Amino acid sequence: MFEELTTPAVLVDLDVAEANIARFQDHCDRHGLKLRPHIKTHKLPMLAKQQLAAGAIGITCQKISEAEAMISEGSIDDVLITYNILGAEKLSRLRELATRVRLSVVADNAAVVAGLSQAFTDAPEPLRVLVECDTGAGRCGVATPEAAADLAALIDRQPGLHFAGLMTYPPVGRDAEVQQWLSRTRDLIEGTGLTVDVISNGGTPGMWQAQDVPVATEYRIGTYIYNDRSLEARGLCTWDDCALTVLATVVSVPAPDRAIIDAGSKVLTSDLLGLEGYGHVLGRPDIRIEALSEEHGTLKADNISLTVGERVRIVPNHACVVSNMLDQIELVRGNEYQTSAPVIARGKVW
Repeated sequence: MFEELTTPAVLVDLDVAEANIARFQDHCDRHGLKLRPHIKTHKLPMLAKQQLAAGAIGITCQKISEAEAMISEGSIDDVLITYNILGAEKLSRLRELATRVRLSVVADNAAVVAGLSQAFTDAPEPLRVLVECDTGAGRCGVATPEAAADLAALIDRQPGLHFAGLMTYPPVGRDAEVQQWLSRTRDLIEGTGLTVDVISNGGTPGMWQAQDVPVATEYRIGTYIYNDRSLEARGLCTWDDCALTVLATVVSVPAPDRAIIDAGSKVLTSDLLGLEGYGHVLGRPDIRIEALSEEHGTLKADNISLTVGERVRIVPNHACVVSNMLDQIELVRGNEYQTSAPVIARGKVW
């Protein structure tokens, strides 16, 4: 099984990833939604370009350095950064980034707005700023529609800024509440004379219900391109839809019910996401990945039936973190190895 590769290795099946891109783009097209993929999952300009070629309107990034890396190879010219940006160095880099792409950012408080305004007061074009809204997920975001309207008015008054709309990461399964929250906010803001051009909603767990918040103008989504064990557990995909796997080698079989592999928390991640164990061994549903140290994974089964040197492929609990673990991934198509590819935006965390 890919014997030419040194393990642990992260494999990405391009056939599966491309099918995942096409499947959700088709879903958005059928429902009249603009798609803005979040690249934190793959961190690869080559895959972002495929998402754009399929019909995406732009990309979502979480950090400035991530956006810089993603546009470094050209062809990506519309970026939304969904993170409160603070600090002189970051604002300076943001100002420079805005000269290279159509850039939008978010804010949920006056301090962030003040910093953005100071950085862009004399910019050739105002910076587009969306108000981040907490519609129930308990992350960042203003807590009420009234607070969102107040912040929108503040953004509109600041030099160098343009109020561009609303953004939320929604609570899963509460689409009616999100629709009501965002609709009320839009109406409050437009009642003051401002225009809400963009309402950005999104998240992979709610992907197949994206159309159930029709007030949204675009949908942000990341993990769908690879899928992972957490999404299979939710019934959003099958194992055959999981493009990213970890190839690991059995390095010890110390007991009939236990084997040790050369992939630990530095590759598989310790994220549980409500699951038991640290991944799914393809073809061996009886095996539990029971524990991880930094460089070892402990596999348990009533009869482990593995030998030293044997290789296994694992669907991780959380694909996005795995992408940030290694400097390169290995591209495959089915059982055919293609080439390695550097993870261009790996480690871009500020």
